Amino acid sequence: MNTILLIEDEKHLSRFIELELRNESFAVTVAHDGKTGLELALKEDWGAILLDLMLPGIDGLEVCRRIRMVKKTPILMLTARDSVTDKVSGLDSGADDYIPKPFAIEELLARIRVVFRRREDSVGEQSGSLIAFQDLSVNLDSRIVSKGSESIELTKREYDLLVAFMNNPNRVMTRETLLDKVWGFEAVVDTNVVDVYVRYLRNKIDSPGESSYIQTQRGIGYVMRR
Repeated sequence: MNTILLIEDEKHLSRFIELELRNESFAVTVAHDGKTGLELALKEDWGAILLDLMLPGIDGLEVCRRIRMVKKTPILMLTARDSVTDKVSGLDSGADDYIPKPFAIEELLARIRVVFRRREDSVGEQSGSLIAFQDLSVNLDSRIVSKGSESIELTKREYDLLVAFMNNPNRVMTRETLLDKVWGFEAVVDTNVVDVYVRYLRNKIDSPGESSYIQTQRGIGYVMRR
């Protein structure tokens, strides 16, 4: 599905991006405010959504959060704000990638190709609907995470990170490998973001007084084992 929804209020920029995407054979629909963009995002199925952070009406973070409540559509956030805090906020709201402005159109196109490729690859990796490790289980169809008989609420990024670990039990993975699997190889985020999300995930899946499912390999990365 090569359809893209572009939600960007800068009309000259949105027109430029639209023409470049059409030249790459993507079918593009454009919205110039958060409310219209959110309505289109929820109404139709899209191959990917390009979402500006600063939008009139409803800002990009809120649009992203509302989309993530009901849809798994890949979201690439476009913004002039590029601090680590802003990146974490954008990714934590459910964005799959974060592209600071200004950017080269070739970079944007490459990021979009990565998102589409990762989506295709994930279909091949997830051959079963249920994966488990110890007393943790993940239903890949419903995206329900359970520990024993109790459900665990995770953000999209925490969920993707957990699935990456559970698909690779007892394998030590570097921060760069996790960035590739969870954020995409060309995502503009620092490796310390991985540390932040591993901490978030540990806080939700570990039990007090017990060793963590996810162990730190000093100087290398992380491994899921107990």
